[in-house]
Order: sequence, then C-alpha cells, then structure tokens
Amino acid sequence: MIKRTLYFGSPAYLNIHLQQLVIKRPNQPDFKRTVPVEDIGLVLLDNPQITISHSVMQQLLKNNVAFITCDEKHLPTGLLLLLNGHTTQSLHFRHQVSASEPLKKQLWQQTVIAKITNQSRLLGHLGISNNRFPPLIRKVQSGDVTNVEGHAAQVYWQSLFQDFTRERFGDYPNNLLNYGYAILRAMVARALVGSGLLPTLGIHHRNQYNAYCLADDIMEPYRPYVDYLVVQIMEEYDEPIEDLTPGIKAHLLEIASMDTVINGRWGPLMTNITRTTASLHQCFAGEKRRILFPEFGTRS
Repeated sequence: MIKRTLYFGSPAYLNIHLQQLVIKRPNQPDFKRTVPVEDIGLVLLDNPQITISHSVMQQLLKNNVAFITCDEKHLPTGLLLLLNGHTTQSLHFRHQVSASEPLKKQLWQQTVIAKITNQSRLLGHLGISNNRFPPLIRKVQSGDVTNVEGHAAQVYWQSLFQDFTRERFGDYPNNLLNYGYAILRAMVARALVGSGLLPTLGIHHRNQYNAYCLADDIMEPYRPYVDYLVVQIMEEYDEPIEDLTPGIKAHLLEIASMDTVINGRWGPLMTNITRTTASLHQCFAGEKRRILFPEFGTRS
C-alpha cells in the first residue's frame, strides 16, 4: 500500500490519539481531521505556526515517517528520520560498511547507466531527440571514471530546456527542480533506513559534510520523474514561476504516487524506491549483483 504524503502550509495543531494523527486549525475551532499513522510515509511542515507534540514525533518516527521542515522561503531545509529502521539493522550495517571498492564502483556504474537511460527515455517520451544517449551509455565504465554522467547531463539539460544551466541556486526552473528533488531525496532516505542501511555512507558521493550521501546516489535514476513533473508545470504557465504556490507544491508532491515500473512490475514510485533499496542491501550482502532501478515510461 502506498504511504500518504501530508503537506502542512497553514497554521495547525498536530497530536496523536488512538494511533491517529489529529489535525486541528487554530483559526477554525470546528476543524478536525484524522489520519491513521500507519498510512503516512512523509510529512512536510511549511509554516512557522505549526505546533507538533512530542508524541506525534515519536509515533510517526516509530512508523518510519520522514519529516521535512521548510525555511522562511518555503524550501525544504531539514529532514528527520528513524534511527532504528530494521530488525537486523546491525547486520545490514556490517554488510554495507564492509562492501569492497570494486563492488561500489560496479554499483555506481549501474546507477549512472540507469540514470542516463531514464533521461533518454524521458526525452523520447517528450518527442525530443535522444539519439546521442546510446553511445554515452555504452561508454560508462566501472565507477564512471570518465564522468559520462556529467557529459550526459550537459546534453540532457540543453535538450530538455533550451538556454538552461542546472544550478542549485540558479534561475527558473531550478527552483521547481530543487523542491522536487528535496522531496525525492527524503523518500529515498526513508526507504534506505527501512532497508536497514545508513544513508550517510555512499557508494559514490563522499562529502564529509553530507549526511545523505547514499540517498544522493540512489535517487539519481529517479530524478527524471521529477523533471517530468516540472515540464508539466512549465507547460501550464506562460511565465517563469518565482514563488511556489500551494498548487505547484501539490503537483510536485505527486512524485510519491507516480507510476513506475521495475522488471515489468508497475507500482507507485514510493513503493518501488523500497524495492530499489532492498535490492541494494542484497548487493551489499552478496545475494544479488544488480540494483533494481525503474525504467522511465508511462502506462499505455
């Protein structure tokens, strides 16, 4: 069952009663909504006037819910995850920590190939030429030592958005991409914890100041799904979007329920991320040789 994503963009009181998240609004005394805790996968807090009890945090984290908090610009700025997310977590940690460098390089090669393949598939779906991608995919080596990922990115962004530079703090539509990627990153980190893995220890990313290196690795092949949502939003508006309205944020939050397919099996993106992270652990444990990544496409 797909877990629900809850977005709070206005003042609210949140508490727990009988395993239900109780939502009240201070300016609407008669307003009251409840959501079963077990149905929730991600909570996004985007208003400084939200009051949340400690029992809410305890119960939601106990159910492996990812908390995202936003800053004064309404951009995701913090992530809170469960520390103990799997019954055999210490064993999974040992498998992950003891993974050899050759294995991690092979896993990164698979990840880069899956990412570039999905970028190519998205362009093809949009009717944009992608004939430069097959040769690039064939050039990806173990560890991607020649940085084919970077070369493919240049071709991809110029094909997807003309006269565009992908930058963290760059011009529109970077703001849309950043918001969507932050949500995706949180979902991947949540799934890694649920699979008994440390989001900090990456197979490629190694920034000592980054607490989610592995999440940043594993989310790469899923990025084109965010890109697709951004393209849809841009097609709905005639002018650049400076401020993300609640409607635009709601559209980007649809990433969790997007149809994705892995090995011919369709399911919501949030569910298939869990399949990906579970397969990653099996690779670390020596039970499998390949990570299960989705192949971009839409149901006919």
